[in-house]
Amino acid sequence: MSKKHTLAAALHEASGKKIEDTMLTKQDEVMSAKITVKPPSRIGKKVVAGYFDQAVVRQLKMLAVNNDSSIQVLLAEALNDLFEKYNRRPIA
Repeated sequence: MSKKHTLAAALHEASGKKIEDTMLTKQDEVMSAKITVKPPSRIGKKVVAGYFDQAVVRQLKMLAVNNDSSIQVLLAEALNDLFEKYNRRPIA
C-alpha cells in the first residue's frame, strides 16, 4: 500500500525537486525540536514548580506588577524567607 501524499509533498513533486532534498523526515523534526539552547542565566539551574489555584496565580502576578518586579524575584524572596524560618541560609 502506498503512502498518501500531502499537499506539500505533491507541490514539491510537481516542482521537480526530490522530497528528501527539501523536507525533513518526521524523526528529524522531532529530534530538532528536542534540541534547545539554554540562555546563560539558566545554565546550572533547575525549575521549581507547583500547582496553585487561579486566585493564587492572579495575586502573585498583581504583586509583581504592583512592585515593578517579576514572579521569579518574588518567589526567590519567598523561598529565602522560608529558608530563614527553618534556620537555613537564604540562597535563592
